[in-house]
Amino acid sequence: MTVVTALRRYPVKSMGGEALERVELDARGLVGDRGWAVRDGDSRLASGKNTKRMVRRDGVFAFRAVTTADGVVVSGPGGRQALAGDPELDAWLSEALAADVTLAPETDVKHFDDSPVSLVGTATLAWCARELGADADPRRLRANVVVETTEPFEEESWVDDVRIGGAVLRPIGRIERCRTIDLPQDGVAEKTRWLQPLGRQRDMRVAIYLDVVTPGVIAVGDAVAVGAPASH
Repeated sequence: MTVVTALRRYPVKSMGGEALERVELDARGLVGDRGWAVRDGDSRLASGKNTKRMVRRDGVFAFRAVTTADGVVVSGPGGRQALAGDPELDAWLSEALAADVTLAPETDVKHFDDSPVSLVGTATLAWCARELGADADPRRLRANVVVETTEPFEEESWVDDVRIGGAVLRPIGRIERCRTIDLPQDGVAEKTRWLQPLGRQRDMRVAIYLDVVTPGVIAVGDAVAVGAPASH
């Protein structure tokens, strides 16, 4: 039986995230996921790549964000911490990234690269480690959901709705990766060489995106069922 083995949320886009035992999903995705981003005066978001919406600022990977009762707390080099929304945090980030930036909630510029929920199977990660010689830690993929699977890339074959806990999700496609998966981030301290061999053998794609069809709570240990529920 396929079950959820890990859940991870990223309160601030491109920063390190937090492991969860359970989480609520709404129409946007994991509640609180990528709710904030580091944004410059041109409304571009700090990331590991350059696109129309994003600008490469690798320094952002040295920071981590977690959700607390007081709000989102950002920690960085030297053990320093600050609360999202604090002007002192903006000054700290601007100095660290050598750019005039602010930590901003999602408004007119969407924080997700594509769709709200990303998922990868354990057999896929094991194949990447074995066949590509990469450190295939799911944190490098910034995956929200890791599920136990027996066949590499079996999640890519899912076309029907996926039921996890109280939520229903709909697979919408494979995820094309960028240089970020090779970088130290989210507690993974070393670089690896994953993107290039992935490009040669798997057209630079690993893991899948899903949309939320029915909001609900999902948890580590929940069964993952693909297709229509059995009739009684």
